[in-house]
Amino acid sequence: MMENLKNKFVVRSKIWIEDGSGKVAFGLGRLRILEAINRLGSMNLAAAELSMSYRSVWCRIRESEDRIGKKLVVRKGKGSILTSFAMDLMEQFVELNRRLQIEADEMFGNLL
Repeated sequence: MMENLKNKFVVRSKIWIEDGSGKVAFGLGRLRILEAINRLGSMNLAAAELSMSYRSVWCRIRESEDRIGKKLVVRKGKGSILTSFAMDLMEQFVELNRRLQIEADEMFGNLL
């Protein structure tokens, strides 16, 4: 019975990046917004896909840009595209999540 439980535990965690005052600069929610904009080429379409208002999406992007100090999204024609910085940020954030999950599984794998 105890042996059957050995592989049923998985470590879960949620990470985000905060600015100096403790406000969220970037996290999984912002990542999902940027992924949707990148895929759909539009903040409006991204908002609809994520069941969010356009204003809510725009505000979160603007807050992140203000806190990070770099542009993430720029208008292009009637749509929007991500900056190269936003693409790098997304890639590094995904990699950070991946590495943390691997480390957590390795740390607790033998214990649990």
